[in-house]
Amino acid sequence: MTVTTQPKPTSAMPDTAIYERRESAVRSYARAMPRQFNRAEGVWMHDNQGGRYLDFLSGCSTLNYGHNHPVLKAALVDYIAGDGITHGLDLHTDAKADFLATLEDVILRPRGLDYRAMFTGPTGTNAVEAAIKLARKITGRELVIAFTNGFHGMTLGALACTGNAAKRGGAGVPLSHVAHEPYDGYHGPNVDTADLLERRLSDPSSGLDAPAAILVETVQGEGGLNAASPQWLRRIAEIARRHGALMIVDDIQAGCGRTGNFFSFEGMGFTPDIVTMAKSLSGMGLPFALTLFRPELDQWAPGEHNGTFRGNNHAFVTATAALRHFWGDAQFEQDIARRGTLLERRLDAMAAEHGLSTRGRGMMRGIDVGSGEVAQTITAACFAQGLIIETSGAHDEIVKVLAPLVIEDAVLSAGLDILEESIRSALTVTYGVAAE
Repeated sequence: MTVTTQPKPTSAMPDTAIYERRESAVRSYARAMPRQFNRAEGVWMHDNQGGRYLDFLSGCSTLNYGHNHPVLKAALVDYIAGDGITHGLDLHTDAKADFLATLEDVILRPRGLDYRAMFTGPTGTNAVEAAIKLARKITGRELVIAFTNGFHGMTLGALACTGNAAKRGGAGVPLSHVAHEPYDGYHGPNVDTADLLERRLSDPSSGLDAPAAILVETVQGEGGLNAASPQWLRRIAEIARRHGALMIVDDIQAGCGRTGNFFSFEGMGFTPDIVTMAKSLSGMGLPFALTLFRPELDQWAPGEHNGTFRGNNHAFVTATAALRHFWGDAQFEQDIARRGTLLERRLDAMAAEHGLSTRGRGMMRGIDVGSGEVAQTITAACFAQGLIIETSGAHDEIVKVLAPLVIEDAVLSAGLDILEESIRSALTVTYGVAAE
């Protein structure tokens, strides 16, 4: 079978009158990618005018296994056809039991992990809210330490832990009880920011209160694909333990294989107290968020924290199918490692050509093009050629590759060819104009 490697975009704009008339102005992705999409499979999205687009966004890492993967789709269709429970609050269901047993057998036990699973509301911010609320309950403290350029969600508790000023500005109320400390490398390669944090916490006159939790992304998804070193993360875990705080790893975007392993912290020499997950957890883009924590931290009273849509049985079904199909042996991780190396080499070559730099880890990588304006020019040029790709970073200066993890090598290379051409064209125009 011949593998289709090239997109085939349409040039005509769709009729957007209904969106302009009825949908809130808060919409964003549709402005940069003005087409009306009607179906998708694998790594491809199709618009209602017959156009085909290569997806290097994957729903911001919500579709790590691609669109409508046949194994996951078949499991869901069979479940629906059998009148399986759709919504069950936190009642016991076959779908939930299968998911928990599979999580235990396929993910937790092989990695030597012992976590309780808390089903929260349907999205990542709900998992973060539950995590920081639990940490405060257990420690009796209020302060959470988060990091510069971190992104953890848009509800008030998670938003307080988020660094981005534009996102924080939408809150309308003070965002308090969080200290934003410098992430690994924030002050450059010669400043140990873990040492700075230790000094601040150990100094009774620093003004930094004893924290309930330290919340960190191993790779900052929205903050610019900054990747913390294993040494720095181990030090943060030690600092949390020494000062009586719980360490929370936000694996919402970096987990489910995006950085190479199921959990982004695997092999780094530490075990978080709490892990938050969402996005690709369901495998098919169905809403599903999870907060994992050490069993002794399970101190909730029944109903003390809940959410109506924490019992999404359709998501349990597809998540179970994804764990069994992709994580039952080492093959998928090996595929991710190979594609991650391919991606790294290609991006490094693009960066070297223009004197730029790259960011990220595994299949969560990008290239720093210097400004948000240049990055927007590049992503627009990519979209015109049928490549869906977005930006990241404090100034949207990182062109961010989040291709599905199941993408064929040849298709990945074809998409990177489009990116390479778009970068070369944008930088030639930018620097050519500047030189004049």
